[in-house]
Amino acid sequence: MKTVYIKEQKVALGNIFCIGRNYTEHIKELHNVKPEEPVVFMKPTSSLALESDDIQLPTYSSDVHHECELVIYMAKDAFDVQENEALDYVGGYAIGLDLTARDVQAELKSKGLPWEKAKGFLTAACLSHFILPSEIDDIQQQEFFLKVNGEIRQQGYTKDMMFTCRQIISYLSRVYGLQAGDIIYTGTPAGVAAIQSGDELELIWPDKIKATFRVA
Repeated sequence: MKTVYIKEQKVALGNIFCIGRNYTEHIKELHNVKPEEPVVFMKPTSSLALESDDIQLPTYSSDVHHECELVIYMAKDAFDVQENEALDYVGGYAIGLDLTARDVQAELKSKGLPWEKAKGFLTAACLSHFILPSEIDDIQQQEFFLKVNGEIRQQGYTKDMMFTCRQIISYLSRVYGLQAGDIIYTGTPAGVAAIQSGDELELIWPDKIKATFRVA
């Protein structure tokens, strides 16, 4: 069974839910349509990469993009949860990378096929350690960064989410059901771009988290 860290404690990993198209500027940069409800896809647990792991680019893609995101860890099962209670089920928050084989995704989308081949390859779900919810005053007033080779590539503000953390958790709990150990990638801001072998990616949540990944 895969595990992740909240502080220094190992905890079990369940499903990996991902939310697409949750920041308006990212929707614009990829010329997508603004959704009326959360766009949900999933990654296999085998795609998980922790800070000690190098990113492995898939051989079948020549255009893998970084997508830096806030990630939620569910501490308790959540079924049909109301928005005003949603954050009571959270066990931690982290920063992650939803890596995407953009060329493969475009081809699949053009054929009306699922995205898993573009989203679920080995090391496609990079993840920092989690911090406790008690360390955060307001999850919708947070800023995070991605640096690639020392230069800021993405800068996100959770206040800009189209669907808040409360709304996402409530939605997933009603449509799919959430279990303790599930994690949720909450969407990426604008600035996605290709990564190459040898790149160093640094995820930064100021005063809270810093995690570095190297591309093999």
